Amino acid sequence: MSITRQMFQYYKVRFDASRERDLERGEVSATTVVMAAALVALAIAVGGIISARVRDKANSLNLG
Repeated sequence: MSITRQMFQYYKVRFDASRERDLERGEVSATTVVMAAALVALAIAVGGIISARVRDKANSLNLG
């Protein structure tokens, strides 16, 4: 058996074991959901602020 095939089989076994362990852990907690929602809201707010500042700066440029 070649080294590449052995490595592939090893990683497949590790992946399958990891997937089984993840399935046994259960559902995502409410805290995780709240934290994810807060991070998404923060990212949207920061994106909006940056977009508004860039737009204001672009509108204030005198091109003529």
